[in-house]
Amino acid sequence: MAKSFVFSSESVGEGHPDKVADLISDSVLDACLAQDRSSRVACETMVKSNMVILAGEITIPRIGQRPIDTVLNVGAIVRAAIREIGYINDDDVFHADKVFINNYLTTQSPDIAQGVDAKKAKGKKTAEQGAGDQGLMFGYACTETPELMPTPVMFAHRLGRKLTQIRKSGKVGWLRPDAKSQVSVRYENDRPVSVENVVISTQHTADVSHAEIERYLIENVIRKVIPARMLTKKTEYLINPTGRFVIGGPQGDSGLTGRKIIVDTYGGWGRHGGGAFSGKDPSKVDRSAAYMCRWVAKNIVASGLADIAELQVAYAIGHPEPVSVYVDTMGTGKVRDEKIARAVTKVFGFKPADIIRQLNLLRPIYRQTTNYGHFGKAGLPWELTNKVAALRAAVH
Repeated sequence: MAKSFVFSSESVGEGHPDKVADLISDSVLDACLAQDRSSRVACETMVKSNMVILAGEITIPRIGQRPIDTVLNVGAIVRAAIREIGYINDDDVFHADKVFINNYLTTQSPDIAQGVDAKKAKGKKTAEQGAGDQGLMFGYACTETPELMPTPVMFAHRLGRKLTQIRKSGKVGWLRPDAKSQVSVRYENDRPVSVENVVISTQHTADVSHAEIERYLIENVIRKVIPARMLTKKTEYLINPTGRFVIGGPQGDSGLTGRKIIVDTYGGWGRHGGGAFSGKDPSKVDRSAAYMCRWVAKNIVASGLADIAELQVAYAIGHPEPVSVYVDTMGTGKVRDEKIARAVTKVFGFKPADIIRQLNLLRPIYRQTTNYGHFGKAGLPWELTNKVAALRAAVH
């Protein structure tokens, strides 16, 4: 890695069209898990103009073959999510109470179900719960921030949270829900030393000047969030750089579930296997195993075994054991990576059923993951550093 370089990461606000779709999908997921912990959910959402389209597969075992609408008011779930985001203004084309909802959710394919279910099936080599799909998942952690996350993406998320906090408090009447942030951080000798530039684009009402938006966001968002030591005379502030952002949200652009996977993870710093998270129950390893990998990587770093840890785990659909587990400390390990990898497989169980059990994933916790990253948030089970002692013992 170069001794001096600049790295950028972005975040998006709750009103960004893709995040609107993500929150709707995760709201449906949580509602299903509240009804039945064994629910299988793959809910995809598309939003555009005044339309919400839901598609995917949902099976709630306790209701059998009855329609999902007999236990879930999908329309009410969708409208509550949009209302929470803040699309409730009289001039919103995409409005919580006025959107048209098209529901194309069906039940899960029995061919997929037999691979995931913990029982025997013709052609299946084991009676254990298998992975819901093939794929590879990554987890990452480093010592740069208290959250053990990369600096650029954490700064970008903090800007987005602050902007939303101000908007929802009602202190500033011209702020609207759609927003994006981006932070470029300069590194010297692999450590973050300063912020080169900050980009914030926020939707606003038509009656506010660009100068007022720029002044307010620099003083009340950027300078309140990014440490003063990281801001220099050379730091550039790019606020609503197009000059106007009145038309936003699904009125201005379509949104799809799972289109912000780099925002959801490590801002491009750690690798990503390609699978999206939102709207998927934990039998889908592209979500649950990514959470597992983050938990393991964070415990490796928290244990002092390395300053950086990246984990890759790969699965075959219907098969319980991972086909590979790989640990890379990028030269920062205090012991060999192979030794850490052996300790990891002793301390943690990577079968899908084990992941769900260890992280207690069969509960409605997923709406709180949707915005400002799935990692680096206190209170989520994969952010715990409760395996530090066990890892240290397994290494020695």
